[in-house]
Amino acid sequence: MRIAILTGGGDCPGLNAAIRAIVKKGIKVYQDRIFGYHNGWAGPINDDIGEIALSDVSGLLPRGGTILGTSRTNPFKIDNGLNIIKGNMEKHEIDVLVAIGGEDTLGVAAKLAREGVKIIGIPKTIDNDLTGTVYTFGFDTAVSIITEAIDRLHTTAESHQRVMVLEVMGRHAGWLAVTGGIAGGADLILVPEEEFNIDDVCQSLKNRHEKGKTFSIVVVAEGARSRDKDGLVTIDKSRDAFGHVKLGGIGHELGKRIEERTGFETRVTVLGHVQRGGTPTAFDRVLATRYGIGAIDGAHNNQLGKMVSLRGNRITYVSLNTVTRGLKTIDSELLDIAKVFFE
Repeated sequence: MRIAILTGGGDCPGLNAAIRAIVKKGIKVYQDRIFGYHNGWAGPINDDIGEIALSDVSGLLPRGGTILGTSRTNPFKIDNGLNIIKGNMEKHEIDVLVAIGGEDTLGVAAKLAREGVKIIGIPKTIDNDLTGTVYTFGFDTAVSIITEAIDRLHTTAESHQRVMVLEVMGRHAGWLAVTGGIAGGADLILVPEEEFNIDDVCQSLKNRHEKGKTFSIVVVAEGARSRDKDGLVTIDKSRDAFGHVKLGGIGHELGKRIEERTGFETRVTVLGHVQRGGTPTAFDRVLATRYGIGAIDGAHNNQLGKMVSLRGNRITYVSLNTVTRGLKTIDSELLDIAKVFFE
């Protein structure tokens, strides 16, 4: 078979590990020819494709980013995009396309599958918010980075008796904030799933100080909302090809309001793209590898129109349409665990 791979959306630790797995098993076991589309969905639109040899994936396992490049191109925003993709796949006699991505990339994949394109999806996102799978690769690495950041902020916060606000990613779901916050021992965690009241936040911090706690760590997801403010905090009003605004700034706004209302010296750290860069953890290397193997096996076992999924500890497949049914937000049990440690 002739298999093509693309990686779309934000870069994510583990992408290269997934590519490596597809190429290794595809060539060595199935005698496939493997191709890579460059820069996400822009690749099949622009016919930007190249063959991937075994030598091309040597040393890829620990490498961050993606050798194929990525973009947030939406082919359904491009005139005749569907037919262009179909035509270019036919031109190169591509039997199956493996799309590796998050909500937007796999949402496009689901639409293409419904239009007859032979496609399999692999779920990746540091946000861990894709429906249909327990974990997406990239999440564990990002949580590890957040945990380390909180550990480091603790020493400065305690030394200077400060409130430290840490802004992390999470547009719609608070998996990163809650999991990283629990692991790092955060004193307050604010997530998109629950609007927060700034008065309650400040009172909680005051309560800590009254009990002799001279410092506090507050973790806030970029998509968190305050009840007394209309809408999300954004960098500007522009939107990407999938209609998303550019989030960012909730940490600074929160830090300013905390200092004004409590009088406690407050500092803000925004992790930003640090969360999704660099070397993947062992967990993400293994998970991405398992997903890659699942995708190439699925291409040969008639799992077309499906996404490789982790259920329990088993690799299985779910319909790509599952991805379009809404995002996986944090469950109340996890948030309740975090709240046990709030003052």
